[in-house]
Amino acid sequence: MNSAKASSECAPPEANASAQGEPLAKNHTASRMKRAAAKHLIERYYHQLTEGCGNEACTNEFCASCSSFLRMDNNAAAIKALELFKINAKLCDPHPSKKGTSTAYVENSTKSSHSIICCSETKVNKQEMQAQREDFKDVNYLTEEKVYEILDLCGEREDYSPLIRVIGRVFSSADALVQSFRKAKQHTKEELKSLQGKDEDKDEDEEEKAASAGSMDDAEASSSRSSFGGSQTRDNNVHKLGPDEISIDVDAVRRVYNKLLSNEKVETAFLNALVYLSPNVECDLTYHNVYSRDPNYLNLFIIVMENSNLHSPEYLEMALPLFCKAMSKLPLPAQAKLIRLWSKYTADQIRRMVETFQQLITYRVISNEFNSRNLVNDDDAVVAATKCLKIVHYANIIAGDVDTGHNEEEEDEPVAESSEITLQELLGEERRNKKGPRVDPLEVELGVKTIDCRKPLVSFEEFINEPLNDVLEMDKDYTFFKVETENKFSFMTCPFILNAVTKNLGLYYDNRIRMYSERRITVLYSLVQGQQLNPYLRLKVRRDHIIDDALVRLEMIAMENPADLKKQLYVEFEGEQGVDEGGVSKEFFQLVVEEIFNPDIGMFTYDESTKLFWFNTSSFETEGQFTLIGIVLGLAIYNNCILDVHFPMVVYRKLLGKKGTFRDLEDSHPVLHQSLKELVEYDGSVEDDMMITFQISQTDLFGTPMMCNLRENGDQIPVTNENRKEFVDLYTDYILNKSVEKQFRAFRRGFHMVTNESPLKYLFRPEEIELLVCGSPNLDFQALEDTTEYDGGYAKDSRIIREFWEIVHAFTDEQKRLFLQFTTGTDRAPVGGLGKLKMIIAKNGPDSDRLPTSHTCFNVLLLPEYCSKEKLNERLLKAITYAKGFGML
Repeated sequence: MNSAKASSECAPPEANASAQGEPLAKNHTASRMKRAAAKHLIERYYHQLTEGCGNEACTNEFCASCSSFLRMDNNAAAIKALELFKINAKLCDPHPSKKGTSTAYVENSTKSSHSIICCSETKVNKQEMQAQREDFKDVNYLTEEKVYEILDLCGEREDYSPLIRVIGRVFSSADALVQSFRKAKQHTKEELKSLQGKDEDKDEDEEEKAASAGSMDDAEASSSRSSFGGSQTRDNNVHKLGPDEISIDVDAVRRVYNKLLSNEKVETAFLNALVYLSPNVECDLTYHNVYSRDPNYLNLFIIVMENSNLHSPEYLEMALPLFCKAMSKLPLPAQAKLIRLWSKYTADQIRRMVETFQQLITYRVISNEFNSRNLVNDDDAVVAATKCLKIVHYANIIAGDVDTGHNEEEEDEPVAESSEITLQELLGEERRNKKGPRVDPLEVELGVKTIDCRKPLVSFEEFINEPLNDVLEMDKDYTFFKVETENKFSFMTCPFILNAVTKNLGLYYDNRIRMYSERRITVLYSLVQGQQLNPYLRLKVRRDHIIDDALVRLEMIAMENPADLKKQLYVEFEGEQGVDEGGVSKEFFQLVVEEIFNPDIGMFTYDESTKLFWFNTSSFETEGQFTLIGIVLGLAIYNNCILDVHFPMVVYRKLLGKKGTFRDLEDSHPVLHQSLKELVEYDGSVEDDMMITFQISQTDLFGTPMMCNLRENGDQIPVTNENRKEFVDLYTDYILNKSVEKQFRAFRRGFHMVTNESPLKYLFRPEEIELLVCGSPNLDFQALEDTTEYDGGYAKDSRIIREFWEIVHAFTDEQKRLFLQFTTGTDRAPVGGLGKLKMIIAKNGPDSDRLPTSHTCFNVLLLPEYCSKEKLNERLLKAITYAKGFGML
């Protein structure tokens, strides 16, 4: 028996009680020291996983400085730190160059826990942590709770400098911002049970460490949360994300911005932080492929774009241009993920982002003098903002009413002869995009096209930037579009930002260059083969037999050499002396359209209520004639001529590759649409009350009824409340697609013979193609007067000119159309309105009885200087009423 035991046994009861109390006090102190030691070790593991030891040659697989270490987010690091503590894993000694809270503890974790910290050291460390909490230097990322905690403390002190420093530090660091405002997800019961099972397998010491780590007092728990930058429970709630899911709590970000942006000093911190952040982000995305390593990198773009003050003047000068340049470097998968996220936003939220980028573009355009020498294409900020706006544009499309189905089957386009391709190669003009215009990579990535969108969440017009359109040098931009270099950006790759006038100009350049190319090919043929070929598409027609002559000639060309359709059109009316510089072609198309759409011919039916034409399902005409009508429509676009055609919008949608659906009936067949809508919304029993089947009736050209089954044995299948939606879909498909399939396929084939290599499909939406073909029905003669020029001695303030405009403005609508037809060759306004017409009024001698004349090719009106307003009115009305044909003056 040793002396300690002997003395204990000999001592009195009081002494024994006192002796037993000393071990209890010591055990309590040791337990508290163990808890503190456990907390500090867990923190060291956490910092080792997130920051590393600072030694570039580190070989510890559980250290962020190790070259083979796989980066993890803070949530995963918090869980891993607890696991490493339980297994007593290796801890690196902090490198001398490494700074931070983790350097406060350099002891080896394998030593006994109660030899690490003494009572005096515990007091010092608590004081240091309290100072850190007050200055928040250890906040590595932000949560909503942490922001409010700092904000409350700053409010109590009436000093917001700590908050400004935290905002500046976190929002200027990509890593810190990526980790901020993460979502929290509770563990499932199975996950909690699994964790408990693992704890039960540990020995007694490990259980004590785990228990001490989980039972810290309130002060220690608060200190731990500050060290980790947020709630420890939040860090442990990590979960695997889906492909289109994000780890950020967007609602929390919005609440934080709403709280902070009212403070001007805090707003300045956001501004300065963005200036520092953006170049580093651009570098990461350009050279370090950071998104592929960490998809959560996208979080920082989401957080920054939630700042509702981005479009304010302070950001437009430097911060926003830098951020747009960084954002424009996002790889395609990242852009697609961002688009899918933003597509879930409301219209107001998307509109705010649109306004942000539009403000930057407009600001840059009006702040600089852009011209043919200083191109807007060379302004990095405008280009980057346009690329960012493109991301929002696709988000807006997906957020709208989208129909990715109902696509027409594409036919193989006719291929030019091999000899022609060889000649083009010799000329260095090998055909590009033989299978049609380019396709936007984002469309492929998303599986959605602009044509798929019935109605966007925010109107397409809000994406058009008029100041940019005004300064854009379209000839240069078109060159960049065709060359497709990485050094030069073309706004034609972002057609949503261009108005119809600008896009039409780009299409005009494309058509003219193609005409010139065909002319060169023809000349080379003539030199090589010795044949006298025509460099133009010549059509010689008789005015009384215009349809027969034109269609026979076009049919021969389409069969023998479709490439000739891409030559410049040159029309000659037999027996007339007019030379075609554009005006003769205009009248040719006008006359052809009048003949083709004459209901007596029977190729198209006319609806009196809608004033629209539709394909006649029982027409006697051959497919070839519908093909030729498609060629005429394509030639009109190709030769920049306006046609007076009246198709429903579904025709233009079908030309761009979409089938007609129930919604299209509202425009093309409004009465039928209303009937089917009432059928779908009927409250009673459809079968008992309406007694209809899956068989419909139509009338042929002679008014004879024709029965058609929408399904096999349709006459025996009643339409019920359950299958009425199917009946409506089949009925619609029959009317708009199947019943006119033969006619429309031929029509589309002819149209594509002319436009298959054109950027038409890439640049224009269906409603814009209608405007391109038909022009604008709105005639603003004031705009025409404002842009008209004068020649031959006339000026704007000349007496006869003033009287002329007084007479024209007093014309009826029909007389105004006749005047336009007489002067320009068409009675409709071009794309952009009459202000784009650029008419010229020239003096044609002194007062005489001669009628006014015109050069429709050049929109020139030749007007004698009549002696009175009455005589001018009489002569002008007679000229526009009886004008027809071409003759030499």
